[in-house]
Amino acid sequence: MVPKNPPHRSFDGKARQGHRDRETEGEHMAAAREERGDKKLVLIVEDERDLAELLEYNLKGNGYRTAVAHTGPDGLSKARALTPDLVLLDLMLPDLPGTEVARQIRADANVAHVPIIMLTAKADEVDQVVGLTVGADDYVTKPFSIKVLMARVEAVFRRSGRSSTDGDRVLRLGGVALDLETHEATLEGEATPFTLTEFRLLSALIEADGKVLSRSALMNHAMGPGVTVTERTIDVHITSIRRKMGDWGKHIKTVRGVGYRAVQELAPA
Repeated sequence: MVPKNPPHRSFDGKARQGHRDRETEGEHMAAAREERGDKKLVLIVEDERDLAELLEYNLKGNGYRTAVAHTGPDGLSKARALTPDLVLLDLMLPDLPGTEVARQIRADANVAHVPIIMLTAKADEVDQVVGLTVGADDYVTKPFSIKVLMARVEAVFRRSGRSSTDGDRVLRLGGVALDLETHEATLEGEATPFTLTEFRLLSALIEADGKVLSRSALMNHAMGPGVTVTERTIDVHITSIRRKMGDWGKHIKTVRGVGYRAVQELAPA
């Protein structure tokens, strides 16, 4: 088993100082959310107890409700029992890997829609790709600043909160249907567990009506402004979308050197 990186003690001093600097702003955000009645529940699945406590402290300071699990099985149990609005999931859990926790969440119809941000001490691109492949919507590499993590959390909630101005409009690509009001996807009438990021990427491609979208345009649409990811990240998401679409995945075309486009009809072979 690959040994776990030692705890990042530097989190505590820097992040607590950062929190004190933003304490008033956090209190205002919390009060605003409480007035609107939309305090989001974030489930933290992290075995490093100091870090879990620090994340809980800062999330609460920024107006979120929290639940904490220190093991993979406990994280799965709480995800199913609480149906959180977001899961912060450590990749290197000692008993059940974060990748397996993510895979089981995505396989459970009751919680498959819940966004997941993977926390990883591994900076290698292959590990990030693995996390995205099993259903993570985003990843943050340790050591990270709390300010950056909070920005990623806010970005996920901005994406999940968007809805169509046309009400119950449904987008279709072959046998795939995306309901923009409920954020539900079906493949030939059967529910399909697209992640939030995959849903937004696919909806952007369908709405483009055959036009080519660059990877940077897709990043902006799916991840939101100010969130930087590699082009490889978009490629991994597109690969996952195609796989979940089955034969209809052929309707998403790669335009080499540019990006992707969705076509309603395939050219004759």
